[in-house]
Amino acid sequence: MTDDLRATVRDLMPALRSDLEDLVRIPSVSADPERSDEVWRSAEAVAELLRGAGCDPVDVVSVDGAAAPAVIAEKKGPEGAPVVLLYAHHDVQPENDPADWDSPPFEPTERGERLYGRGAADDKAGIAAHLGALRAYGDDLPVTVRFFIEGEEEVGSDTLPELLAQHQERLRADVIVIADSGNWDIGEPALTTSLRGLVRADIEVRTLGHAVHSGMWGGLVPDALITLSRVIASLHDDAGNVAVEGLRGGPAADVEYPEERLRAESGAHGDVEWIGDGPVVERLWTRPALSVTGLDAPKVDGASNTLVPSARAKLSLRIAPGDTTANAVECLRRHCEAHVPWGAQLTFTVVDTGEPTQIDATGPAYDAARAAFEEAWDGTAPIDMGVGGSIPFIAEFLEAFPQASVLVTGVEDPDTRAHGANEGLHLAEFERVVLAETLLLRNLAAH
Repeated sequence: MTDDLRATVRDLMPALRSDLEDLVRIPSVSADPERSDEVWRSAEAVAELLRGAGCDPVDVVSVDGAAAPAVIAEKKGPEGAPVVLLYAHHDVQPENDPADWDSPPFEPTERGERLYGRGAADDKAGIAAHLGALRAYGDDLPVTVRFFIEGEEEVGSDTLPELLAQHQERLRADVIVIADSGNWDIGEPALTTSLRGLVRADIEVRTLGHAVHSGMWGGLVPDALITLSRVIASLHDDAGNVAVEGLRGGPAADVEYPEERLRAESGAHGDVEWIGDGPVVERLWTRPALSVTGLDAPKVDGASNTLVPSARAKLSLRIAPGDTTANAVECLRRHCEAHVPWGAQLTFTVVDTGEPTQIDATGPAYDAARAAFEEAWDGTAPIDMGVGGSIPFIAEFLEAFPQASVLVTGVEDPDTRAHGANEGLHLAEFERVVLAETLLLRNLAAH
């Protein structure tokens, strides 16, 4: 039967790719208010594809009709069969400067083994993978499938908890497949079993009520930039480990991350040394990481000989699975307040947060997934992989449906470049993803 499904999926790929390309052409950038109509157009296009695959009912929903739209749909399988909820999102990141792209960001373009375009991987390929598995079975679907295709994942999923509450019965499932992650490498599948959480905060230091002459007052009055630099420097020890007390961390999967891959995939300069100590994958997946992602200060060009009265920085703290955002916020706030020197005034403002996720990937659903992946990748067993980034909505699903088994899968690979210029989908790997999900539905029905 596997050979039959493999042939079926192969035959489906041209039409499936065409549908994916049509979705990529819709600039559904949820962060851009001027493209709100495009986000709605994207939702309607997804809904139409699901209707064409036999789903009924299919609805485009939005909290109060004002938030970004999601698509909810269902296609019934045999009576008493497991219910599987398939998640993906149809909104995309901004394309930023089109000049950074080698082809137009919203015109899907094939080069080499990849299809390039904003959303070609993250996450419209996730939608297409779900659609391909549905089409592979036609009217002989072995399980009941429900869809939740979100429209605001790239802006924080603010209304997701309310949508889950409003439509809980339509979304309830035995197994939830979240197609918004990736695989370990081309030809090496993975299940994502842990993700770090996120705390973003703005810190501002003030030393003066207004700027003053640096010659007259320098040497006595501290300027805000030097003061802020002291706070920032305190966030790491000399080895580069996060020095904020009270944050939690833990062990990671026993996975080797070769040095040449690290250099190539991170884009690190050849002479740059890695920060921190301990196993690489722990530093990337299961320990906190802290970065400065923005600064408000006078520009170098045109700067005058004055002491800067205030300066501000945005801190991005990735928190380890097993920690909580409440603990992390308090630890970071306490650290910054304790390390601001010279009596300067410090203001700490939380921008947003997202909880980390740790999945107990044991049980029949995970066995079914691992078997499906191994078949689809011709005998290569999947690894359990951590992700250093954050997908906070996974915690929302775990809370809303605590009895469900949550499988985090995806179409990305180390060179996908999601969120960046030249985002691309590896086409051969995409076909394996579609086949794996098709086999997964079969395996879940058997279990």
